[in-house]
Amino acid sequence: MSEPVAARLASATPILFVRDVTRAAHFWRDVLGFAVDFLHGEPPFYGAVSRDGACLHLRHVHAPNFAALAAREPSLILATIETTAVEALFAEFETRGADFPQRLVRQPWGGLDFHVRDPDGNVVSFVAFDR
Repeated sequence: MSEPVAARLASATPILFVRDVTRAAHFWRDVLGFAVDFLHGEPPFYGAVSRDGACLHLRHVHAPNFAALAAREPSLILATIETTAVEALFAEFETRGADFPQRLVRQPWGGLDFHVRDPDGNVVSFVAFDR
């Protein structure tokens, strides 16, 4: 009898709730340099964007339920994307006109991060960890 195969987790894919999937995908493409992987439906109600090893899914909702909460909670982030050269990425996004609710901050837990807000109020953190 063979040994059972241990399950391994591969990755997680955050899903951002947006009012207009096409507009959101174009924001991620045009402002943050992501590729639009797919848009599904007519009009699109689901899609995905990616850059290097990071992937985010976009799902249509009539009113993003986290936007009001994010406006009241300045540290509410819906996804964190680990990166190398976080300062260079910040500078790239700055030249592209990204909205930063938090600029580069050295965190006491060992990361250097910044936050970007999309047009629907979703906040995503980009972080490099001290190793």
